[in-house]
Amino acid sequence: MTASAVGVDVGGTFTDLVSVADDGTLEARKVPSTPDDQSVGVAAALRALAHGEIARLVHGTTVATNMLLERRGARIALLTTAGFEDVLWLARQDRASLYDLAAHHPAPLVTRNDVVGVRERVTPDGIELALTDIAVQEAVSAVQQLGVSVVAVCLLHSYAEPAHEECLAAALRDAMPHLAVICSSQVFPEIREYERTATTVAEGYLRPGVSAYLGNLVQRVRAEGAPSPGVMTSAGGMMTVDAACEHAAALALSGPAGGVVGAAASLRAAGFHDAVTVDIGGTSADVGLIQRGVALTEQGGRIAGVPISLPRVLVETVAAGGGSIGWMDDGGALRVGPASAGARPGPACFGFGGTRATVTDAHVVLGHIGAVPLSGGIALDAEAAHRAIGALAQELDQSPEVTARAMIETADALIARAMRRVSVERGVDPRDCVLVPFGGGGPLHACGLADSLDMHTVFVPAFAGVLSALGLAIAAERRERLVSVLRHADSLTRDDLHAVRERAAEPLGEEAAAERTTWMARARYHGQGFELDVPLLANDDGAALGARFRELHRARNGFDLERDVEVIGVRAVRSTEERALANPLDHREQTMEGPSTIMLPDATLRIADGWTACALRTGGWLLTRGAA
Repeated sequence: MTASAVGVDVGGTFTDLVSVADDGTLEARKVPSTPDDQSVGVAAALRALAHGEIARLVHGTTVATNMLLERRGARIALLTTAGFEDVLWLARQDRASLYDLAAHHPAPLVTRNDVVGVRERVTPDGIELALTDIAVQEAVSAVQQLGVSVVAVCLLHSYAEPAHEECLAAALRDAMPHLAVICSSQVFPEIREYERTATTVAEGYLRPGVSAYLGNLVQRVRAEGAPSPGVMTSAGGMMTVDAACEHAAALALSGPAGGVVGAAASLRAAGFHDAVTVDIGGTSADVGLIQRGVALTEQGGRIAGVPISLPRVLVETVAAGGGSIGWMDDGGALRVGPASAGARPGPACFGFGGTRATVTDAHVVLGHIGAVPLSGGIALDAEAAHRAIGALAQELDQSPEVTARAMIETADALIARAMRRVSVERGVDPRDCVLVPFGGGGPLHACGLADSLDMHTVFVPAFAGVLSALGLAIAAERRERLVSVLRHADSLTRDDLHAVRERAAEPLGEEAAAERTTWMARARYHGQGFELDVPLLANDDGAALGARFRELHRARNGFDLERDVEVIGVRAVRSTEERALANPLDHREQTMEGPSTIMLPDATLRIADGWTACALRTGGWLLTRGAA
């Protein structure tokens, strides 16, 4: 019996499974998601596979994301240096919306009454106010009175001197063995007090819920005869369940990361290198960027309004999916999203009781989706789709066809703006890239999105509708660790950088034969407020690293500065090799002109007027516009 690697991706509407056998054979399954307990849908997907030995199981989950969106994490306490209790509320003093004076950033994940100031002080030059036994006991007593189960400890400058944090953590654990204590020097040892505090608090807020979910998941998948799953991280690598329970904040973009990993592997197999990706599911659209065949990874950003400064695959999410609901605003204009019909009741055409017009219903009305059964065994209810779109059309005083087309164009406009932000704002011309659409709705919108950005080539991978699950199945195991540096590049010798690399890699343990280690330096011009990730090579000295930074800065931003280069930190990444993506399919080559529709095994491909689609022997489709 052939063993297989299996990826299971939980989306807002469907849970997707892809099995990759040792001989390269791929199988896919799609079942409805179970929002109340995602593990139920995962178990159902495994039962749908129903044969073959599973050697490896990797899971992409939105549990952490949903906890942030719905604000249903754990109640935690925050211990910080006395006088800095308001860091999370002061934040960066920027507006949530530049022109909306009533808009506010989401409240911090910890309440102000649960913040405890500790009498100690570390400066960049060393310890200014020592942490005394009395101060430790005061902090422990304050936490005991709060009655929380999780404590985040984030003291000033602990990225450089963690001794005070470690002392407090030890005392808290001795006094309250049940307490989960999380130190910022372990979560994110880098400068910027606000981002470091927010990230540490997010870890504490998410950890209990994520641990409970993963524990339940392990029991369910084992009952189905599958091994304990690995979990996809926001950075596009897999970690074990045990590690994931201790790094909950690293899972905040677990689901979308798998899709970009799968897109990058498919892109390389097809012979392309640079792409803009768009994953359109039932609830949202996730846009990413691939350069030189690798998914672009960046440090930090806001997730559900919460700053989490951990590495993540670049993903820009907009609320424009197949289940996004069309509605008329107070000014009489058509809007799409952010509300979604989700998995239940879903779009009206799913036949689960939905009555409001969605983007999927609009495609049904325009004939883009045929009357064959949809993915997941859902029978199409075209009459319900026409009723839903018709009701919205009456509100707008338009025909159903005009309303349906306007809904799709509105959704495309939202997604196209995200595509521009991902590419143009990073110095990448989308016209030089291939568009890789996937997810159940990606191929439906591909031509319209490409037209919006004047892109000429679209590559629809095989198994496009379940590409996120494919990315999970082939993902490499990945561990990483960051250390702070804070020195000018020119002052760093080759030996200095060698020592930094060793210090960053040491916590990752002994390197196994199948693993490789790479290093990235976080660098900036002195005085800048943001950094770029620059590859750090084995024989680099500071001058070589600085020159590489200047080259990357020029390519990304279009200019240089006459300033010294400053190295903020170094990150070690230890990973296994990504599983090779074979192409065993042997489809007959054919060409189709638009406008036409092709029903794929797990999605629908819409070829617009002026576009030509060529079926590839590898199972995907290549679309070109005009005379391209």
